Amino acid sequence: MTLVVKVGGGADIDVQPLLRDLAQRTDWVMVHGASNGVNQLSEQLGHPPRFVTSLSGHVSRFTDARTLDVFAMSAGQQNLRIVEGLQRLGVNAVGLAGSSGRVLEAERKDHVKALVDGKRVVLRGDHTGTVDRVNAALLRLLLANGYAPVLTVPAISHEGDAVNADADRAAAQVAGALGADTLLILSNVPGLLRDVQDPATLIRRIPAAELEGVAEKYAQGRFKKKVLGAAEALQLGVERVILASANAPEPVGAALLGEGTVIGEPVAREVPA
Repeated sequence: MTLVVKVGGGADIDVQPLLRDLAQRTDWVMVHGASNGVNQLSEQLGHPPRFVTSLSGHVSRFTDARTLDVFAMSAGQQNLRIVEGLQRLGVNAVGLAGSSGRVLEAERKDHVKALVDGKRVVLRGDHTGTVDRVNAALLRLLLANGYAPVLTVPAISHEGDAVNADADRAAAQVAGALGADTLLILSNVPGLLRDVQDPATLIRRIPAAELEGVAEKYAQGRFKKKVLGAAEALQLGVERVILASANAPEPVGAALLGEGTVIGEPVAREVPA
């Protein structure tokens, strides 16, 4: 059964342990972010990142045309480095932007309704979308021939335009399309915390039926998108989603054995390498 692993692009994430862990396994797909690289490059190019809060409370990057170019450059570089690292470990990885082969296809949004200084506003000129279709046939073709797909956004809209898209929610769509039983969402925190300042307050198990209530109480900031991605994966038939740390010595193995927040499937079990 294919395993889908999403790793964030935060500054304090070292992907090397993850790559070594994945190199010991087969039949997996990676989806990665590039948030820190985008932030840094945006600042260097004199076009600072802009984040907005939607009416539902989700924080996301406002992506105008220039930001989309920055995102493509930064995500492409991160994709190259991950593929390079896997190739050195003997993994025949294939790096793909979501736009390639329509592997990640999204519903385009040309405007965003947001809260700015407590007021509802409409921001136009946005180049974002929500992934709602995955070219699973292409991914299965690669997997069947011994390749390891490494995916990143931008995605492609139904009309053929490149768009930024949330990588956690994209990973959920990939997991659902491939019939994965497990989606790992790895970040710089050990999982969903009752107190974001205290790792000891980790919530270890959340039944699927209780996720909405727990998330409303404890998920904050951009972590809300990870929980939203988890909820969408479960709706698509994924048995369990694990929110866990990317910085463990063996992050995949640790998460599959129950380290982190396990949502859905209550029994911790290892996935065969």
